[in-house]
Amino acid sequence: MVDFKKTNAETTTVTRDLRKMDTETGNVYESVAIISKRANQISAELKEELTGKLNEFASHTDNLEEVFENREQIEISKFYERLPKPVNIAIQEFTEGKVYHRNPAKEQE
Repeated sequence: MVDFKKTNAETTTVTRDLRKMDTETGNVYESVAIISKRANQISAELKEELTGKLNEFASHTDNLEEVFENREQIEISKFYERLPKPVNIAIQEFTEGKVYHRNPAKEQE
């Protein structure tokens, strides 16, 4: 499991050169598909991690009037909101060659 908190991925929108995206696969669309699948994996891992941390603070009462502000929950949520988006992390990993991928159609040839 990769530590997403220590990534050097961009946190804002960046214009990318598509010609650099196909250097590893030879096909821009294949590269985008690989990045998309990796971004979905990262998103699922982050969501699972965040849900686990927030569940530690969950109150198990059914009373709607007992809504209270939990400072730890707010800080954890803000931290995860400030992390780079999963797509940016996936693009960074792909450009650095850290994403394992294979194409079975190309392997059969």
